Amino acid sequence: MILGNFDVAVIGGGHAGCEAALACARLGMNTVMFSISLDAIGNLPCNPSIGGTAKGHLVREVDALGGEMGKAADASFIQSKMLNRGKGPAVHSLRAQIDRKTYHREMKRRVEEQENLQIKQAEIVDIRVEDGCVRGVVTHTGVEYGCRAVIIASGTYLKGKILMGSYSRESGPDGMFPANELSDNLRRLGITLRRFKTGTPARIHADTLDYDKMLVETGDDEIVPFSFETGQPGENRVNCWLVYTNEKTHNIIMDNLERSAMYGGLVEGVGPRYCPSIEDKVVRFNTRPRHQLFIEPMGLDTKEMYAQGFSTSLPEDVQLEMYRSVEGLEHCEIMRSAYAIEYDCCDPTELYATLEFKKIEGLYGAGQFNGTSGYEEAAAQGLVAGINAALKLKGEEPMILQRLDGYIGTLIDDLVTKGTNEPYRMMTSRSEYRLLLRQDNADERLTPIGHRVGLISDERYERLLKKLEMTDNEIKRINGITVPPRLANPVLERYNSTPVKVGIRLSELIRRPELDYAKLADCDPDRPQLPREVAEEAEIKLKYDGYIKRQLQQAEAARKMESRLMPEDTDYDEIYGLRLEARQKLKKIRPKSLGQASRISGVSPADVSVLIIWLESRK
Repeated sequence: MILGNFDVAVIGGGHAGCEAALACARLGMNTVMFSISLDAIGNLPCNPSIGGTAKGHLVREVDALGGEMGKAADASFIQSKMLNRGKGPAVHSLRAQIDRKTYHREMKRRVEEQENLQIKQAEIVDIRVEDGCVRGVVTHTGVEYGCRAVIIASGTYLKGKILMGSYSRESGPDGMFPANELSDNLRRLGITLRRFKTGTPARIHADTLDYDKMLVETGDDEIVPFSFETGQPGENRVNCWLVYTNEKTHNIIMDNLERSAMYGGLVEGVGPRYCPSIEDKVVRFNTRPRHQLFIEPMGLDTKEMYAQGFSTSLPEDVQLEMYRSVEGLEHCEIMRSAYAIEYDCCDPTELYATLEFKKIEGLYGAGQFNGTSGYEEAAAQGLVAGINAALKLKGEEPMILQRLDGYIGTLIDDLVTKGTNEPYRMMTSRSEYRLLLRQDNADERLTPIGHRVGLISDERYERLLKKLEMTDNEIKRINGITVPPRLANPVLERYNSTPVKVGIRLSELIRRPELDYAKLADCDPDRPQLPREVAEEAEIKLKYDGYIKRQLQQAEAARKMESRLMPEDTDYDEIYGLRLEARQKLKKIRPKSLGQASRISGVSPADVSVLIIWLESRK
């Protein structure tokens, strides 16, 4: 049965799948998105939040390129908070607690209403490939759909297995059906698959908690939206709560450690280093007397509370005892038990930077299928895969983001160049250009690219140009102002800053650590009324001018390395002086540039020098 033909088929309706499908459809491709359950579209099966350290950067970059996650999050958040405000702007990261059902409804509505996009509930069990090119997909009922490109965004469904103590069963997240047959067919196509693991905490009943024993965590007074297009953001509607484990909690875990699925030997997959289970925390950090946990609402119309930081694969009786050992949770009732989940994923070094498989033309990977963890990482990859699939079918140049373009570029470069032996999570420390890749300037960096590929409208692009013009004008204005002592010193004394005896430039005052744009308002009586984002951008560029210039110089040197392209037909066995390990890694990754080659694990600086000499000789 052949029931239709499409340009692009997207396998999976999670965060990667939704972004991929929307991008393809908006770029004019006749697109179909398959989901095992339409009730799982845009699902938040683990933490009901979006953003966080570095992840907030990813959401803003997705929005700057024309993606949807930021808009859907702005429409469904119930608490918003800017993390790391006490640190520099490079690590400021927006995080929002989300109403889980509202987010699902928002994203489902957006994909359903999108022109050029059909949504179908079905499990894809096979991908048709002829002469090394994608030709179609086959559902579990035997229906075939023709297509010219396929994007796999399968999340944790591929041969998914739930583990809880000694109990295990084949399952996707939230009790959904797993996708078992597609794994076998991908292996038949020559795709290397590996086994990873992640986990989720229990959900506990809100009315069984003692909030008087917890520390309240409120949202910010001033709400900063994820999307650069959100005009009036909503308001905070809930509190979150902070609690801690204790010695009793740790003793319960250690006494039952062999009953954990992970420590009992049932888990085959590799778990995430930066989001460990509570068993891992207690074992690895055995000198810590306590670990913090956050109790967070799942939504406005449910009593379920999410225990962030308390994921486990211990059996249910131990879970209840462990949870009740925490102050404030003594009488808690578990509504959904915690579990670990194993699943199949690909080796991302088999992908180009476009996220297309090297072995099969027209086949792309995105999200947790590529070895990452997190909704935000998934959305970013889905967007990139969708854009590149559409551009390829249109015969246009691909969109390849460099590391110095954004965290999305860093994420994908890490995956396809270095690979990952565990579920990859984005962190600000992964980028060497943190001061340039701030979340506040994501639109300045990426919206021109989104406009070029066709996802950003002319109107939105013009608004960006207007913002940049206003920012530049304000920087010029501030640089031209000299503040006399009679205006400066009262303000300086108020904030314990060294007074001045002669006039001082306003820009110099802004650079003082204890001062900022807002505090210096009395020194600047002619200050114009500017939008918040313009004032913020002007202040950051003035305050960190020297550091930004230094990092720009580093970025320019890196850009030169990226511009030194490696010929596609390079025979690394013929390059004299390369070490054996370097040859093997270079042949596997087949880097596009000298810069990418230099980041491959196993390629030394000496090997890079050999490549430089070889490239020079070819001139």
